[in-house]
Amino acid sequence: MTTQNKIMQRNTKPDAKRIESWLIRIVVHIAAVITISVPVILIGYVLIRGIPNLRWSLFAWEYNSTNVSMMPAIINTIIMTLLALLPAMIFGIGGAIYLTEYAKKESLLVKCIDITAETLAGIPSIVYGLFGYLTFCIEMKFNFSLLSGGLTLAIMVLPVILQTTKEALLAVPESYREGSLGLGAGKIRTIVKIALPSAVPGILSGVILAVGRIVGETAALIYTAGTVAGVPESIMNSGRTLSVHMYALLSEGLYTEEAYATAVVLLLIVTGINATANGVAKSVAKKHQDA
Repeated sequence: MTTQNKIMQRNTKPDAKRIESWLIRIVVHIAAVITISVPVILIGYVLIRGIPNLRWSLFAWEYNSTNVSMMPAIINTIIMTLLALLPAMIFGIGGAIYLTEYAKKESLLVKCIDITAETLAGIPSIVYGLFGYLTFCIEMKFNFSLLSGGLTLAIMVLPVILQTTKEALLAVPESYREGSLGLGAGKIRTIVKIALPSAVPGILSGVILAVGRIVGETAALIYTAGTVAGVPESIMNSGRTLSVHMYALLSEGLYTEEAYATAVVLLLIVTGINATANGVAKSVAKKHQDA
C-alpha cells in the first residue's frame, strides 16, 4: 500500500465516524420528539374534546339518564383506591422490608419471590378479573361489590409496590445502617428511622404507579365490582369507578361527549394525586436530610 493510499484511508475514517455520530444524534432526537409528542397529543385531544362538555349536571349527586352524573363514580373511585392501596401497601412494603433487611440475598426464597412478582406484574388485567370473580365473588360470596374489586386490584398492584419498595431500600447506602447500628440502635429502629425515610421517594413512586393502575382499571372491575351507577350503601354493594363509567358511556354510544368530560376529570384526578405524592416525597426527603 502506497503512502498516498494510507493518507486517504486515514482521512475517510473520521468522516465515517462523523456520519455515524450524526445519524445516531438524529435518531435520538427523533425518538425524543416522538416520546414527547405522543402524550402531549393525547392529553391535548382529551382536553379539547372534554373541557367544552363539562357542566354542573355531570356532578349531581344522583345518576340518571338525563344528567349522566359522574359524581357517584368519583366517590367509588376514591373508595376503590383506598380499598386496594391499604392491603397492597401493608403487604408490599412489609414484604420488601423482609426481603431486603432480613432474608438472605441469594436465598432460593428471594429468587422465587422476585420471579413471581415479575411474572404477576405482566399478567393482563382481565385474568385478574376472572380470578377475582371466581375467588371473591363466587367462592367467598362477596358478590359484585367494591370489596371484591378492591381486593382484586390489591393483588394486581402488589407486585409493583413490592418491587419498587425493594429497589428503593436496596438503594439506601449500607453505611447508613452500619452507622445506626454502631450507635446502638436496634434493627427495627434502624429500619424505621433510617432505611424507610431514605427510601420514601422510591416507595412513593411505586404507590403512584399503583394508583394510576387502580384509577385507570376497567376490565378487572367489570368482573368483580360491577357497573351499578350509584353511590353504594356499603363496600359490599356494587359500584362503578370513573374508568368503568367512561367505558359504559362510550359503549352505549349515546353519551360520547360526556365520556370525554369524564376523561378530563379522570386526568385531573391522576395528575393531582401524582403532584401530591411528589410533594410529599420531596418534603419527607428534605426533612430527612435536615435531620
